[in-house]
Amino acid sequence: MPTTIKRINTWSSPRNVSTALMYAFAQRQDTQVFDEPLYAHYLSSSSSRVLHPGADEILASQEQNGEKVVQQTLLGPCTQPIAFFKQMAHHLIGLDESFLLEMENVLLIRAPRAIIHSYTKVIPNPSIEDIGVKKMHALYQFLSENDKLAAVVDSRELLANPPSVLRQLCQRLSIPFDENMLKWKPAPRPEDGIWARYWYSRVHQSSGFEPYREPSFELPARLEALAEECLPYYEKLFEASIKA
Repeated sequence: MPTTIKRINTWSSPRNVSTALMYAFAQRQDTQVFDEPLYAHYLSSSSSRVLHPGADEILASQEQNGEKVVQQTLLGPCTQPIAFFKQMAHHLIGLDESFLLEMENVLLIRAPRAIIHSYTKVIPNPSIEDIGVKKMHALYQFLSENDKLAAVVDSRELLANPPSVLRQLCQRLSIPFDENMLKWKPAPRPEDGIWARYWYSRVHQSSGFEPYREPSFELPARLEALAEECLPYYEKLFEASIKA
């Protein structure tokens, strides 16, 4: 068991490249990855349970007490010197967030219209809380004020040039870049949460970061209004993000 562990939270909005980024870190020999350890806590603490596919399975598969998850998993034992936690920003509900100051934190962002378009394929009529961009902005302020924000990564920039953005991210985390982070075998991973079959089909077919393609779609008026509400938060985060 390592005596010193670098603990990295990557806080993401949903329907981003967060699973691909987790798979990238899983290729490192010095890293143990954890998939959304606060998901069951979130479902047990919010009114969104009925909207999430496999909610009962998720609740049965994980500890639901978020404070226990923080102590037993986020700050608990790790088999490698680096612990990488794939996290959703909206899962931070009803918790004392001071534990973030004991960890490294990365914000993974995506343009709100793209998030909403993708999210509604699984869960219709999302709220601003579901999208997580407003919460990401609040995290940005809190972590910046406490000097615990390692980096902001925009998914479009990451997909435009994975080697460049990953190198910069590793530098900001004070860990060596590993070329193995760029490729993985197309298949599920043992670390996948039980929800993987509902959300991860595309990444399970991938062998690396897919080239960025500008999506073409239209949103109904009510969702365009939500995207406009989220946009100022995203623009502030994008200003601070790593550029390809």
